[in-house]
Amino acid sequence: MIQARVIEIWVGLFIAGGIAALFMLAMKVSNISAFSQVDGYEVTARFENVGGLKKTAPVTMAGVRIGRVKDITFDDTTYEAVVHLNIEGTYNKIPTDTTAGIFTAGLLGEQYVSLEAGGDEKYLKDKDDIKITQSALVLEQVIGQFLFSKASEGGSDSAGSDAK
Repeated sequence: MIQARVIEIWVGLFIAGGIAALFMLAMKVSNISAFSQVDGYEVTARFENVGGLKKTAPVTMAGVRIGRVKDITFDDTTYEAVVHLNIEGTYNKIPTDTTAGIFTAGLLGEQYVSLEAGGDEKYLKDKDDIKITQSALVLEQVIGQFLFSKASEGGSDSAGSDAK
């Protein structure tokens, strides 16, 4: 009787541990960073197309996460997406001529902002803008351009073969 009770307690603890592990995995995969709020500074970058970029997406430099996307807004005068990046305070020596690009990571297609350092001796500070950006690569547009170029090549080849 006592041994059955001990087994039930161990099974209960195992189930609770499994649920906690699944919860932590879900939080990690969904990019929710409620557990780690770090002070830093905010910079903005303007893109023609942000693709599927979302709030809380990672901001990386040389493959290291240095911050997160704080917000994404639309500027109706320039018709660009304005991405607000929250950079951790320990990374305060990022040159002002740094470039920003939106890339896709992994099989799930999570998008993130990657920064590439420039050579300026001045550093980004709170409320600065990153001037040089590279928009997200939209797969549908790339496929469409490829098919259009193949169709136009095929059309010119057939016209050339008719002339022979």
